[in-house]
Amino acid sequence: MTTMTIPRVYVDFLRTDDVGRILLVKNGTLQDLERYGIKLQEGLVLSVYSDDADDAGNRDNLVTEGVVHYDAATARWVLEIVGNSVKHESDLSTSE
Repeated sequence: MTTMTIPRVYVDFLRTDDVGRILLVKNGTLQDLERYGIKLQEGLVLSVYSDDADDAGNRDNLVTEGVVHYDAATARWVLEIVGNSVKHESDLSTSE
């Protein structure tokens, strides 16, 4: 049996709405969604990453999963992260 890897989509964790949800509007986000053939829909669980580095300057992206919602008041898609689930990629490789 083969394991399918779920692609991670780029987001900017600092680009949020008034209630702290990540805005899915950045060019990198839109390009990744198109590249992977992902269509945003209410309730979709999305695996995401944002650029970051360790203390020595080595790439160590922040990663998490969240739930996609459409905010009708602002006419844009947002990602809600539940709890404190943001980790560095290096943390994932040591805990798996």
